[in-house]
Amino acid sequence: MWRKSSYSSNAGNCVEVATGVGIRDSKAPSAHLSLSSDSWSAFLRAVKAREQA
Repeated sequence: MWRKSSYSSNAGNCVEVATGVGIRDSKAPSAHLSLSSDSWSAFLRAVKAREQA
């Protein structure tokens, strides 16, 4: 199941994430990146650290 980022604009510039873990651009749904749960967790930690900086 793909979920759109709550930060996505209504202009169609969206990032979607799926359980599993996958990431795709909503404009090109047939292409996606597959990540391990450890990689996904590391990515989220980096994003959160950047938000707090």
